[in-house]
Amino acid sequence: MPTPNPDAYAFLRTRRSRPAKTLTTPVPDRDTLMALLTLASRTPDHGKLEPWRFIVIEHHAMGALADLAASRAQALGLDPEQATKGRTQFDQGHLAVAVIEVQKPSPKIPAIEQTYAAGCVCLSLVNAALAAGWGANWLSGWPSHDREFVRQAFVLTDAERVAGIIHIGTETSTPPERPRPDIEALTTWL
Repeated sequence: MPTPNPDAYAFLRTRRSRPAKTLTTPVPDRDTLMALLTLASRTPDHGKLEPWRFIVIEHHAMGALADLAASRAQALGLDPEQATKGRTQFDQGHLAVAVIEVQKPSPKIPAIEQTYAAGCVCLSLVNAALAAGWGANWLSGWPSHDREFVRQAFVLTDAERVAGIIHIGTETSTPPERPRPDIEALTTWL
């Protein structure tokens, strides 16, 4: 018979990301953030490739990233709403961690499994922050997928891409519960 962990089960049953725009200071200090990153790395990783790395974006760097997003939006000819959305996540941010997927050559581990592993790190970082009492949100948006933005902002190589940008801080308000999937409709039994 399995040994349940009621606290972990209750947390997972009620976990809820916090909108990044509602996060403020204080943010985790370096030691606290390193502990959260350590927890985030406890994820499935076939082949033990560690196909990810972290870039910590502190408050002083947010303005430059916001300006770069605005510049790239103009160069791409994006509409004002898209441009604003790309800029805002940095304008309003106080601390974020870019989880970078790093594709590693492997004869046994397909690239897609490395992508999944990096995605698991993103969710684990959100959950670790929430479990520690912080507010957290996983964002991406068009800047994360614009090769020129990520090359300039994060100095990514061609073998790297942004899996997610995890904003972490103190929540200012608890968001309302949102509709959840109909699990019965999404489940097939064989």
